[in-house]
Amino acid sequence: MIYMIRKLQLPVLLLLLLWGPVNGQAGRGQKGTPVPTVVTTGAKDRAQWVKALYKIAWPVVHNLAAGTLKKNLPLEQGPDYNLVVKDVTYLEAVGRTVAGIAPWLELPDDATEEGALRAKMRRELLQGLRNAVDPENPDCLNFKKQNQPIVDAAYLSHAFLRAPKALWEPLDSLTKRRYIDAFKSLRNRSGAYNNWLVFAALIEGFLRYIGEDYDPVRVDYALNKMKDWYTGDSWYKDGDLFSMDYYNSYVIHPMLTDLIRTLLEKRPGKVHVTTRDYETALSRMVRHAEFLERIIGPDGTYPAFGRSVTYRTAAFQALGQVALMEKLPEHIQPAQVRCALTKVITNMFDGNQNFDANGWLVLGFNGHQPMMADVYTSTGSLYMATLGFLPLGLPADNKFWTDPPADWTSKRAWSGQPVKKDYKVEY
Repeated sequence: MIYMIRKLQLPVLLLLLLWGPVNGQAGRGQKGTPVPTVVTTGAKDRAQWVKALYKIAWPVVHNLAAGTLKKNLPLEQGPDYNLVVKDVTYLEAVGRTVAGIAPWLELPDDATEEGALRAKMRRELLQGLRNAVDPENPDCLNFKKQNQPIVDAAYLSHAFLRAPKALWEPLDSLTKRRYIDAFKSLRNRSGAYNNWLVFAALIEGFLRYIGEDYDPVRVDYALNKMKDWYTGDSWYKDGDLFSMDYYNSYVIHPMLTDLIRTLLEKRPGKVHVTTRDYETALSRMVRHAEFLERIIGPDGTYPAFGRSVTYRTAAFQALGQVALMEKLPEHIQPAQVRCALTKVITNMFDGNQNFDANGWLVLGFNGHQPMMADVYTSTGSLYMATLGFLPLGLPADNKFWTDPPADWTSKRAWSGQPVKKDYKVEY
């Protein structure tokens, strides 16, 4: 169905609020009666998620393990691309992919078909992680040139924090040392005055987690600036000015919350954080997850606004992380999040519109749309999409997967069902 949308002269925030009315008709019959929900099960939904995540991640993981990532990864770039693509795109692909698949790989082995895929992915990734810092390997990644590696070393650090038993502890001592040295080498550079502060801080937080010397100044500075940049009702500014985009979910909430949790676990330290700091960060992320659940339309679409929309399902990282932590608000059932995200994932990845002939992601939002890419976007950048799959870290017998299907908020609202009124929350 094609919808005709009139151009509105309204602030972009209002676009977010109006998304339901524009897309909501998919959830209504001719007389406003509910359209029957397609019969499905949590097991079928999970299989759909695994299929999509494997389809996205396997080319990166397998080629890195084989030492052929630099040979085979396309170098497609956005208009007016302003980085040195060969210096940054490979680490982008690896760091972002691993951060998204880490919770899934942390699950124990089992005898299921999914378990076999997971074990295969983990085995190849561990080999790839060794190759990535082996100076004799053709896929040895760059950490020493350009500023961009600060970003993707942070995603690697996040992966190690999310799956220490699966991804960090099995590495040999030489490989671990090489990662530690690579992360510390980033201290001679600084990035942008925005969410990049959190990247630098998380790397140092990981070093603190494994008992290495870390830079408390980078951590303390990021924590203090994020306090300054909090605007209310779960939204942080991304620097001195507010940006209406998905960076609160791409970066800020998940990394900030995990950074504070990591520092708390390793007290005492040179950076002073409290349980209250963590509870505040977590409460804000939970509130932000409410927004993300509400913007998923009845048909499983969501608005393509702001920077970096080519990161696709990464827009729902904060929602997925809250679900993974089993911290969803009481009025949001795990099954409604599962069903909403399943519809998004199916829309995005069930077809081949977002992949080239060799299975690599293409520049765009839902299809090959290179005009939507930013000046820093290349093929490797796109693998942020895996961050939308964090709930796969919940075992298959968790209620997220076993509860019967449930309509999500916009689908209920547009079919006349009861919906909790939304109102600002102050933390």
